[in-house]
Amino acid sequence: MLKQVAVIEGDDAAPEAMRPVIQLLQNQNLPVSLVYPEVGQPAIDSAGTAFPAEAKECIDSSDATLFGATSGPSGAALMYLRWGKNTFANVRPCRYFPGIASPLLKPDGIDFTIVRENLEDLYVAVEGDLSELEFLDKPGRTTRKPIRELGEGRYAIKAITREGTERVVRFAFDLARKRAKQNKVTCVVKHNMLRESDGFFLEVANEVAEVNGDVEFDHFIVDDFACRMIREPQRFDVIVMPNLYGDLLSDAAGGLLGSLGLAASGCYGSDYAYFEPAHGTAPDIAGKNIINPTATLMTVGMMMEYLGFSEFATRLERAIEQVYSDGTALTPDQGGNASTSAMVQAVADVL
Repeated sequence: MLKQVAVIEGDDAAPEAMRPVIQLLQNQNLPVSLVYPEVGQPAIDSAGTAFPAEAKECIDSSDATLFGATSGPSGAALMYLRWGKNTFANVRPCRYFPGIASPLLKPDGIDFTIVRENLEDLYVAVEGDLSELEFLDKPGRTTRKPIRELGEGRYAIKAITREGTERVVRFAFDLARKRAKQNKVTCVVKHNMLRESDGFFLEVANEVAEVNGDVEFDHFIVDDFACRMIREPQRFDVIVMPNLYGDLLSDAAGGLLGSLGLAASGCYGSDYAYFEPAHGTAPDIAGKNIINPTATLMTVGMMMEYLGFSEFATRLERAIEQVYSDGTALTPDQGGNASTSAMVQAVADVL
């Protein structure tokens, strides 16, 4: 069955990775149709808005969206893909294979995935002046004084809901079964300090774990986990955590491998998903054709698996591994001198 993918190339250096990878995909003659909704500055220039109705309709009619990376007005489309499409689970794999220039002495065996709750926590973005909370008489557990006595300042709301937590933790357990690695889920929170919010996330996670007894479950305080992720990353399988910790630690996990140019990402909802390499737009190297395309290639692999092309996704992953093993067509961030397009071509040659 023909699948339609909406493609948004992104900003700065992102299109330099997207275009050759898209060409590689098109050369596979798979039943995939690509459409290009106009968003961001081009849409502002032609339609007066960064995210016109036609772009929304294009995304809604597609089976998935492939998004490069944005640092500008095309972020309006990203907001819709995330909150408008309720893509609640941000999946960030972290797997080492030979040839990757990891800073670790012994990176062999690193193969875990962070599942970040993608919609809640501090990212509900309810902020304001502390004076707006003067009505709160409840004293802080540490300050022992009400908000109005703290002085001039600002606040941010951290919101953890039962529905949001249950669905992302269930997703993590299902992913652990699908991966068939260690069959383990680890929950990461700061429940010792944030007893009501993070404590609730852990409470709900424990409830979900009780009805998923075939999968091992444990939990760590976030700062303890951060240390363990660096010291013993091989012990982890699927790690689920609230939004902010997932945002920070998934990038840190990319550092274990040695480059955000290796950081693939997929954001999944109940009936839609979008896929975005997590390397950012890399404006410092824009126009140089040296951005590492691995994150984009692996993100496309995640998308193709989601769309039902698992065999191609597996072949693509093996081709990437082969190029790293050969070591002759790697970009500068991985110690090579190949261009972005040359590295993609090397993967295409293996395919």
